[in-house]
Amino acid sequence: MTFSVDVTVRGYELDTQGHLNQAVYLQYAEHARWELLRAAGLPQDKLLADGIGPVQLEVTVKYRRELRGGERVRVTCRFAYGTGKTFTMEQRIIKEDGTVAAEVTGVAGVLDLTERRLVPDPQGRLAALAGNPDLLTG
Repeated sequence: MTFSVDVTVRGYELDTQGHLNQAVYLQYAEHARWELLRAAGLPQDKLLADGIGPVQLEVTVKYRRELRGGERVRVTCRFAYGTGKTFTMEQRIIKEDGTVAAEVTGVAGVLDLTERRLVPDPQGRLAALAGNPDLLTG
């Protein structure tokens, strides 16, 4: 399942050319990831209480089309698990007309906050805590 959240580009997020500042694309992606976790029943305080936290290990942004103030976009988020300690996050920032403005991909994991090591089964660990684990699988 691909989760999504809608965002409106705000004027203070623009660069001097009137485009969405490159760093803000990453903020939109981060916002969508946290909203996905929250919707799955994993708000930050619940994760912290269990002694874990999501970590981003690698991120790539491909800018496809410019965004300007006032435009509404949909930010998607999908977790794709493999067999190790890490998983892939696939995200798109999509304009109202369906044009992809950016693609954000990354490698993430779940950090044991006491051991400071990645947990061996991130999908299982998150699913065990989640109220709606189906949102965590893509």
